[in-house]
Amino acid sequence: MIGTVARTSNLFGRNVMKNFIRNGSRGNIPGENLPFGIDNRYKFTAMFMVYIGSGLAAPFLITRHQLLKK
Repeated sequence: MIGTVARTSNLFGRNVMKNFIRNGSRGNIPGENLPFGIDNRYKFTAMFMVYIGSGLAAPFLITRHQLLKK
């Protein structure tokens, strides 16, 4: 039973990667998979700070909101 699931999972993973490579991965281009461009150094720095900062700040803002509720 576990062997069958493992084989199926392995085949699924291989097929997904083959399709990804065929359908749009140009390969080895830095920043290709980022949700923002890296051409402009200053825009990249600002967008990176917003992208990472929002994820790091969210738990603190949610906690503050919960503590201030009446």
